[in-house]
Parts: sequence; C-alpha cells; structure tokens
Amino acid sequence: MTRIPSKSEILDWISANPTKSAKRDIAKAFGIKGAARIDLKRLLKELQDEGKLTKRRSSYRDAEELPPVAVLEILGPDPDGDVFARPMEWTGEGPEPRILMMLRESDPALGQGDRILGRLTVDKTEDYTHTARMIRRIGANPLRILGVFRAGSEGGRILPIDKGADKQWTVAPGATGGAKDGELVEAEQAGPKGRLGLPKARIITRLGDPTAPRAVSLIAIHQHGIPDHFPDEVIAEADAATPAKLGKRRDLRDMPLITIDPWDARDHDDACFVEADTDPKNEGGFIIWVAIADVAHYVTPGSALDREARQRGNSTYFPDRVVPMLPDRLSGDLCSLHEGVERACLAVAMRIDAAGIKIDHQFHRGLMKSVASLNYEEVQAAVDGQPNDKVAPLMDEIISPLYGAFSALMKARARRQPLDLDLPERQIVLNDKGQVTSVRFKERLDAHRLIEEFMVLANVAAAETLIAKKSPLLFRVHEEPDPDKLEALREVAQASGLNLAKGQVLKTAHLNALLRGAQGSENDELINMATLRAMTQAYYAPDNFGHFGLALRSYAHFTSPIRRYADLIVHRALITAHGWGDDGLSEWDIAHLADTGKQISDTERRSMAAERDTTDRYLAAFLSDRVGAELTGKISGIAKFGVFVKLDETGADAMIPIRTLGREFFHYDADSQTLMGSDSGMVIGLGQKATVKLAEAAPVSGGLIVELVALDDRIMPRGPSRGRGKPPRRKQASGRKKAAKTARKVKRKRK
Repeated sequence: MTRIPSKSEILDWISANPTKSAKRDIAKAFGIKGAARIDLKRLLKELQDEGKLTKRRSSYRDAEELPPVAVLEILGPDPDGDVFARPMEWTGEGPEPRILMMLRESDPALGQGDRILGRLTVDKTEDYTHTARMIRRIGANPLRILGVFRAGSEGGRILPIDKGADKQWTVAPGATGGAKDGELVEAEQAGPKGRLGLPKARIITRLGDPTAPRAVSLIAIHQHGIPDHFPDEVIAEADAATPAKLGKRRDLRDMPLITIDPWDARDHDDACFVEADTDPKNEGGFIIWVAIADVAHYVTPGSALDREARQRGNSTYFPDRVVPMLPDRLSGDLCSLHEGVERACLAVAMRIDAAGIKIDHQFHRGLMKSVASLNYEEVQAAVDGQPNDKVAPLMDEIISPLYGAFSALMKARARRQPLDLDLPERQIVLNDKGQVTSVRFKERLDAHRLIEEFMVLANVAAAETLIAKKSPLLFRVHEEPDPDKLEALREVAQASGLNLAKGQVLKTAHLNALLRGAQGSENDELINMATLRAMTQAYYAPDNFGHFGLALRSYAHFTSPIRRYADLIVHRALITAHGWGDDGLSEWDIAHLADTGKQISDTERRSMAAERDTTDRYLAAFLSDRVGAELTGKISGIAKFGVFVKLDETGADAMIPIRTLGREFFHYDADSQTLMGSDSGMVIGLGQKATVKLAEAAPVSGGLIVELVALDDRIMPRGPSRGRGKPPRRKQASGRKKAAKTARKVKRKRK
C-alpha cells in the first residue's frame, strides 16, 4: 500500500522545492501513484482550507512562504541607505516579510510606493527575510532601442538600426554598460522624453559586431523580443523526459508510415500512409493515415515546459537558425518522428471516396515507427521516373498509393476552390560563414501539395471531431476580406483591365477567377499581391468563424504541435474528448482559451515580422556590392513619401524616395494608388515595369534605396524639382480619358 505523507512533510517539501509545487511534482516526490492520488488531493485541499497552502493554477505553495517571483512595493531607504520592499500579496499568519532590494547599477532609481516585479531569495536575518533582484518596474515599460553604439568623450550615442528610425539617443558616461565603439547594443529609455534635445538611453545588453553575418537573425530576435534562452527548470524537465511506452496506446509500429519534409528540416512532426479501401461500397476510395507527434505526452498543463511554450507560441525560423518553441531534447528528439525509432503519436485514419470526399474518420493515440524519412525533392524525382536507391523499394506499396489519394483530394479541392494565390517563396542560401551565396525562389512540387492536402484534411477532421464531442478548442479563423480592402483590390483589377464584380456574397471562387484572368499577363504578380493584401490576417480563437481562404466551415491546427502551441491545445482537447489520459485539457486551459488564442496569434505575427526583417537584411547584404548597378522590377507600392519596387531577381523590396523622382512635384492619389507629375502629368501606378539604379544597400537596417531610371521603358527626366503646381488640365483630362477607357474595357468584358 502506498504511504501517504503527513501534512507537515508536504509543507516541508514544498518549502524546500518552491519551483516544483504542482500536484504531480508532489506525487512524484513521495512515490504516490494510482488511486493514492485521491488521498493526496484531499490532503492538499485540507491544507488549502486551513490557509497553510495557496493554490496558483495547478501548483501549491506554503502560505507562509513567498513564491520565487512576486510583485513588491518599495518602502523606501532606511537611515543606512538600504532600500526595502514588502510583498503586495501576503496570506500568511506570521509577520509580513521584509525584503532587502539588491539593486544593480543599471537599475532605475526607485521611490517609495513604486511597484516592481522581483526575483526573491530566502535570506533570513534579524532585519529581513528575503533579498530581491528587480526584474522590471510595474506600470513602467521603458522604450527599448536596438542600435550601434558610438563612443564619445562623455558617454556616447546610439544609432538605431530600425528602418525609418533616424533619431539618435544619448548615453551618459555611467550608462554605457562597458560597450565599445561600433558594437551592436540593446538599450532602454532613461528618464522622461523631453521636447528639446536628444532622448537619453541606458545600455542593458551588448550584442557584438553588427556587420557579422551571424548577427542578422540575432538582431531580429532581440528587436522583436523573441525569447531565445530556455530557463533552467524548462531544460531540466525536458532532459528528464523518457520515450513513451506502448501501454494502452494503439500499436502502429507495423504500419509503414513515412515522413516527407524539406531537405533541411529541423524536426519531423507528421507522417503518413495510404492504403486502398477494401470496402466494395467505396470503390476507388482510400484510407489516409496521418500520424502526428504526441507532444502533449511530454508537455503537460501547468508545467514549466507548458508555460514556456505558451509564452513563445510558436517556433521562429531564420535562414541560419531556429528559435524553437520546445527544447531540442523534445523538438529534435523525443517528439520528432525519426526513421526507425518508436515514437508516441496521435493518428487519424480518414476514409475518402474516389472523388476525394471524406466519408468518415477516427482518431487514435498510438505508438509508431517511421520506415523512412524522405525529402520533397527525392519523392518528386521518384514519381517523375528517377527514384533513388532509398525511394525505389517504396514506390509500389507506399509512394504510389499516396499519389492516388492525392489525385482524389485534388478533385475535391477543385470543387471547393480555396484561394489559389501564386506567390513564389524566396529561399536564401548561406555558406558556412553565414554569408548569402544566392537567393532563389522555391519550386512548388506536387510532393509539397500532397502533404499540404493531407494535413488540411487532418486539421478538418480534428475540428469536426471536437465540435461533435462538444469540446472546447482553438479554431484557426480566417475571416472574409474587409470591404474597404476589397474595394481597393477591385480598383487595381479595373486598372489592369480585369473585373471583380460587386453586389454578391464574396467567395474564393470569385477571387480565383480574377487570378486566372491575370495569369500569364504582365499584371499577374500585381493581382496576386493585391489579392493577398486584401485578405485579413488569420488568428486563433475559441469561436468558430470559419476559414475563408481555405473555403472551410471548420478548421483547427492539429498537425504541428512541435512548433505551434495551438496544435498542442487541440491535441489536449482530443485526449480529453476520447478519455485517453489525464494529460488533456486542464481547467485552466479551458478558462483561458480566449487569452491563449490572442497570445499565440500575437507571437505568430511577431515571428513573421522578425523573419521578414531578417530576410530584408540578408537581401541588403547580398546586394551591397552591386551599388550603382541597374536592376529591373515592378512598382509594388505607392506612398506620399515614395514608391516601392519589387526587384525581379531577388524579390527584394526597394524604395524610391519621392524627392528623387524627377524635375517636377508628384501628387499622391490614395484612392487610385498613383502619383501624378505636376508638369508632365506622368502617372506612376502599381504594376508598372521599372528599371532602377541601386543607390544604397544597408545590411544593418535591411533598407534598399534606388533611383528610378525608366518606367515602362520610358527614360525618366533628371534634375531638380520645379515646384508644387497642380497637374496641367490637359493632363488631368488625359487621365480622365484613360480611366474612362479602362471602364469601357471592363464593361465590354462583363458582357
């Protein structure tokens, strides 16, 4: 019989282990298993009712002790100049703890009544019970700056690296943090921002040489506040994890599941297998198996791993590194479906008919063993008739059925008509030193589309199952385009001689017709970009508003729990809904679903911005030795301050400052997204071909400045601006004629 510890033993253990106070931690410490957990739960409840423990989420702490991190109120200095604080939350019966602040030189000055978040250490003496280090001041969120430090006779200055941030910051002699001239530094605003003079800053982190190739992604990580260091307790939990056993799982180890990923994939979280359906009622049908890494087995609610994963929200990918959501022990090992290794998984078997329509599906919690880890290119080559030695033995029984099911799913896709944008993805190739050797556009293969269609179907199955079981979950929501953005798209389409009709409920089929109309024309890329800009951003929410882009009523992310927290929540929901264990959705998960959805939607956008900024910097570095060269591109954006050009060769975005456009003033029309010359009446609009000369490439900021040489093969006049006059009336009339001509062309097409 399992021995249940006394209340005093539990209190002593919690006091000695304040960071491991979840119920499962306590049970593990005392060897409590099975039904004995009920007695432990009762004891903890009694201690809580007696006021000796307080419960925070799913963990307990001694009511007479403070947590490792707490909100403190500053009491002010004593006669000796020491600064003390008191906890804002104290539930103990004894005297309120007295806390000595251990202030660093870089910490801001604190006054009586200030509230801070502090990291506490027990240090009982006659005068105080704890010491505290300041994490941050509550209610004060000083502006952070990332820039290059320039040393001066008295301190120095910081030159921000952000594009568009031209204001410098001064650094006092005692606030340099030891930074050297030319170093990349992170700083924060020091004191209030005055109206006169440069703002003041205090350096808090030195990041080294800003021109080093490996600093590019590091800049983005720090600039966007992406956590890139796992706390010790998170690493400890990951390191303590062990491979899952079969137990009550379904044994899928004999099923020939395979993974297909990019050649440089850092993890493998999905595997698939297809077999023909032997049911005579489903002639020509298939059973598609999709198995996904069972991350929920290792990342349990309320654990340090769980809290860190939620904070990160997702993994962030850069050309030279990845900032993972989970430590490598999980993301690259225990949760990665490596070839020939037993791995825990959640799998779904989906039965489709010959037309690609899903008939039914069933989920399982299993143990699998991948028979092969393949990449997209070698699978595609094999299907095209050139299999390598690894793929050739798999063709008949594994690869061919995959493509048979894919062909059926493409029929269903053609009927559903999800949004079919054609926007090539750039791939930046680096050498061993982190320098850009080439920029190319990734080829879209059927092997890519196959995996995408399987994953979409599995995500739909997860959403439908949880809706049927009335389980809380996070949906992937993509709402219809905003009417104003849709109107802007309609104007771009009309200017290109195309039509997007009004007065009807918008469907993706209407947008696909527009995209097909532009296909192969000089406006192809423009219409694709304008359509993308008209879309709303997808997000996560507990309410189901459908997925417009995929033309699906219900959609949830299930297939990438290694790199997305949303998928982990869906896995937990499936575990709870099927009764597969006690590591499903917690009460806290359910109560905070909306908050979690917002949190991870924000972190997703943060990662996208960081990845985009990194790409811009790499492209600027790649082009930096071509300053003065002429490049071709298309006008991709119009603003009051200038024109944006997307360069053909690299897909990089460059800016033409309006002051460099020519000898005349250009008037900006926001409705038509054009600039018109005041003297010549020349119109610069979206989609026009442009030849430009590279004037500046700044790798640190990622900025590219170009000068317009020719527009639609017409050489631009050079020289100083003549003034800010209105466009000549004859030119205005010409512009109206051109607009009317376009309208007539559109009208004829409607007929």
